Amino acid sequence: MTAILLVDDHPIVREGYRRLLERQPDYRIVAEAANAAEAYQAYRKVSPDIVIMDLSLPGASGVEAVRHIRQWDKGARILIFTMHSGAAFALKAFEAGASGYVTKSSDAAELLRAVTIVAKGGRALSDDVAREIAAERLGEGRALVDELGPRETEILRLVASGRTTEDIAGILNLSPKTVQNYHYQIKSKIGARTDAHLVWLAIGAGLVGDASATSSAPSASRPHGIM
Repeated sequence: MTAILLVDDHPIVREGYRRLLERQPDYRIVAEAANAAEAYQAYRKVSPDIVIMDLSLPGASGVEAVRHIRQWDKGARILIFTMHSGAAFALKAFEAGASGYVTKSSDAAELLRAVTIVAKGGRALSDDVAREIAAERLGEGRALVDELGPRETEILRLVASGRTTEDIAGILNLSPKTVQNYHYQIKSKIGARTDAHLVWLAIGAGLVGDASATSSAPSASRPHGIM
């Protein structure tokens, strides 16, 4: 059973999400929050498997809430569900530590796919955002990725899809240390400042598709107690 924390400042909107999600046999809403502070407190209290969060919140923004939660729990899985379809909003969310980004113009099936992917440790994007990112970054990302060798390109694709170092090592029959070295070389070669930037460039190059094509990874460990 996947435990979900809903974060949106409109009660009627949260009720709609709750009804949709709880119609699925594997989802359970364990807490709700209307702002960033409530979201952080609820997360520490119930330790959900996934957070579904709006960007536009009263007080601190959703991006700040993502960053705060991720500072406490590096393994937190947070899916942004928002009306903002701009690529810049998605980039800020991913840089803060979000695992997925779906717009409220998406249909219910797309949201449910993204929830499943993020809950399993993968990364998810709604189709409209993926298209916008690709349109903005295709030239830059494709040119940079063309500088990579076949092995580097495959590792970049797996990293951008949410795979861990251990996953990639197993898939490609490499040692974790070798994968880490490739990861560093790839970032250096294409000028990626952070892993979020690396993912961004991979999406722009067409290596990562929509939410349904995003892969999953094993669960990360969670901290216990109060910081």
